[in-house]
Amino acid sequence: MEGNTDFAIIDNYLCIRMPKEIDQHHATHIRQRADELLVDEKVKNVVFDFENTTFMDSSGIGIIIGRYRKISCFGGKVYGIHANERITRMLKTSGMHSVIEIIV
Repeated sequence: MEGNTDFAIIDNYLCIRMPKEIDQHHATHIRQRADELLVDEKVKNVVFDFENTTFMDSSGIGIIIGRYRKISCFGGKVYGIHANERITRMLKTSGMHSVIEIIV
């Protein structure tokens, strides 16, 4: 898959294994595919897996905010897992910790 991004549906969770680098180029693909799966599979929660991610710019924040807006009105939640120190710091500094539960 483009940018080594993997998507999986597990129970009512959309799990997205994020690529090594999340920039505008990768963000477009991730956003489109995630939105297709949110509609088609009717999942309630989204899990972003940052295990392989070493770089993320503001477009990564946009991906998270957009998916949060789409599912929060239905009571869904967004989680971030396996984020390294740099990604965790970016999520907290940007205020994302208020919309995404970061699980270390």
